[in-house]
Amino acid sequence: MRADVNGLMQGELGDWLAGQAEMRFAAKKQAIDRWTWGVALMMPTMAFVWFAPWFDGWRFMLFAAGMLGMSWWGYLPIAKAKRSIKIGINSGIAKSLGITYEHDVEPGAEFAAAKRYGLVPRHDRDSFEDHWHGSLEGHEFGLYEAHLEVRRGSRKNRRWETVFRGVIVRMRFGRDFGSSTLLQRAGRHKTWFGLGGKKNSVDFGGHALAYVDQVHPAFEDVFDLYSDDAVEARVLVHPAYVEHLVALEKAFHGKAVRALFAKGEVIVAVEQRENLFESGSMDPEKDRLLAEETADQFAALARLALSINQNERGRVIANETPPTPLPREDAAQFAKRRAGGGFGRKGL
Repeated sequence: MRADVNGLMQGELGDWLAGQAEMRFAAKKQAIDRWTWGVALMMPTMAFVWFAPWFDGWRFMLFAAGMLGMSWWGYLPIAKAKRSIKIGINSGIAKSLGITYEHDVEPGAEFAAAKRYGLVPRHDRDSFEDHWHGSLEGHEFGLYEAHLEVRRGSRKNRRWETVFRGVIVRMRFGRDFGSSTLLQRAGRHKTWFGLGGKKNSVDFGGHALAYVDQVHPAFEDVFDLYSDDAVEARVLVHPAYVEHLVALEKAFHGKAVRALFAKGEVIVAVEQRENLFESGSMDPEKDRLLAEETADQFAALARLALSINQNERGRVIANETPPTPLPREDAAQFAKRRAGGGFGRKGL
């Protein structure tokens, strides 16, 4: 799933962007005017602050605050224009894929679950943007970017530090299930305050999940699996597509995937080093390049989400790879559970 950027730029989106030239020019002019007036007004004020005896010990801080305030005030028109261009480009990409894009988003139950089960770290401040939602391969989904920060230091050294920047994905799973299964980074939950081996079980607000052994050798090097139903966990996180999942993990620089399978949905946290979907620019020559980057970013995330989903025949949606047979002892339990309707209304 990737947007045809060439077709978009030669069609409706390209026409719309061509019509934004006047808006871009006006924003640049307004910013220059604000910076010019800001400097003119600041010079006498800062001269008074710098030489007046009442501001001893505060001169540098007041000067820096004044410069930052003036820069921010002048940049506002440019920021507004870039936001408008970004929304236009991203909305065009989304429309071509049959989904919806919105710049603003309020996180829902998926983010609360991500916090509860440790898909994202603890934080003191959060912000969210870039909401893509609709249907991927017939499965309802929502995707947005999250920026999480903690307060560090004390007094004059207090500062905000980023602890997570990335996307939160919620997708309806391809089969019914009633268990809760956590796919976490290897070594995330250890005994003896992180110095020992893997924990046999982890408690999340009264909900205990037990460690589940996996047969794929590459799996245990990258992921740990915890669940309240080991048999169902091995079905949901199946060896047939673990290699594909590990490859995607490497593509996201080793910090990408953490997932929770619960209530018939999969919630994925994908950590990134950069701000995603930033297709807005004041330079029209960059429009195509930024649109290509955004299309590539969304396509990679869509493939990742689909790679840990399955259809009702137990195949991975992303590449339709047939599943590897379950170990004999698990297959027997699985068949028994299936006959008893333990996997939901439709079964498998």
